[in-house]
Amino acid sequence: MPTVQQLVPDVDVLLALAPEELGAILLKVAKSQLQNGMVQLNNLSSVIVGVGMAATRQSPWVGREREVELALSEGWNWLVVQGLLVPASGINGSNGWYVISRRGQSIQTYDDFQHFKEAAAFPKSMLHPAIADKVWLDLARGQLADAVFSAFRAVEEAVRQAGSYGPGEIGTDLVRKAFDQAKGPLTDLHQEKGEREALAHMFAGAIGSYKNPHSHRTVTITDPREAQEMVMLASHLLRIVDDRVAKRKVKP
Repeated sequence: MPTVQQLVPDVDVLLALAPEELGAILLKVAKSQLQNGMVQLNNLSSVIVGVGMAATRQSPWVGREREVELALSEGWNWLVVQGLLVPASGINGSNGWYVISRRGQSIQTYDDFQHFKEAAAFPKSMLHPAIADKVWLDLARGQLADAVFSAFRAVEEAVRQAGSYGPGEIGTDLVRKAFDQAKGPLTDLHQEKGEREALAHMFAGAIGSYKNPHSHRTVTITDPREAQEMVMLASHLLRIVDDRVAKRKVKP
């Protein structure tokens, strides 16, 4: 049954930790100290700032109690804001007791927490609505390759639908036809020829690099930031398709 002080025995180190870093520690401690399935910050922080801990005046923790309490409160609040802790039902919740949410329970390892932290720092609102829910959740679960594949498959499907192509039209050939610089249904003829060609290359390059490999073999992605950058590109491409469809609808 670890305590916060056992996990971070140096008070200066604890005070230097960011709220999300303290949150990871508090979540681990909370899981080991549940009382009837509930936990309260006061019970965890009392181990740090209580009389039993600071029994000797030589302890470096003496005189730092308020700083430690504030830091732990910040870490606890991060867990609540992220939905990893939720108030207990009824009067228990009114009295400051929390339970670990389903999402919090699913975090079993440090890697799990890191994946969630990376996802939590990445706003879902930045993603195109067509992919936001599934892709963000895949990122949060650490299923990075699934997130990337889903995002670029959505791009391919959006292009196919917008260009009125059949299900047999796929991959780079599909997007090159849709954005053909002379006759593509999603081509903006008001753009310079070089820009039209460049956009077709960008769509083809994205589909060829990030969607096609996932269709043919198992692709491993280990860096959450890299996956986020990839799905942001997919989101940008989806917005371009939306723009082309909207312009076509208002064309006189």
